[in-house]
Amino acid sequence: MKLAVIPQTVPAAAEPFDIRLARKTGRQWASLPASVRRRFLKYVGARDCVVYRGHVVETRRNAIGAVLTQILRLIGAPLPLQAKTDDGPAVVTITRDAASGGQIWTRQYAGPRGLPQIIHSVKAFAGPTGLEERIGAGFAMALTLEVAGDALMFKSAGYRWRGFGLDLALPHWLAPGDLTVGHHPAGDTAFHFTLDLIHPWFGELLHQRLYFEDMKEA
Repeated sequence: MKLAVIPQTVPAAAEPFDIRLARKTGRQWASLPASVRRRFLKYVGARDCVVYRGHVVETRRNAIGAVLTQILRLIGAPLPLQAKTDDGPAVVTITRDAASGGQIWTRQYAGPRGLPQIIHSVKAFAGPTGLEERIGAGFAMALTLEVAGDALMFKSAGYRWRGFGLDLALPHWLAPGDLTVGHHPAGDTAFHFTLDLIHPWFGELLHQRLYFEDMKEA
């Protein structure tokens, strides 16, 4: 089945809205730039696919972060595997998740050799905070939303594992750290994506920044 790419050049007013994320920020939503509000208000239907293309600007991790990244390959490699700054291309696609009614976010990193790394997760409107990221193998991360200046920030608020009829909160000592993902506007048609994983004992495990542009209508 062919997926229809939503043209980013169509005015938001001409499309249906998805206001669920906007509700999470309350009155702060109105302070965000129009480009950020447009991207996160976009409704993704059953046959739609929103696409952003760009490249990795920088990646760094400490020794503990490198070990953790490799361990997490056992549950689908939810963290980028690049060992250092890499100017390789990257693509983000967003599609609808029929099971939860949320969105599937897929990031593709093309490294200097071998096949690209593909990271997928589901943003579902569920869990203790009403928003969570499901990364596979039954693991999920509760999220809160904050507005910081002109950026929209997704912050971890606890980790869970679900399976065999169980729903268990991971103890603090087992958690990989505090994860923050930021969406920072870079003009009207581009943005920076940042990912920071900070551990209370081991400091900054991982930092990554990528640059993306809205796909233009062909």
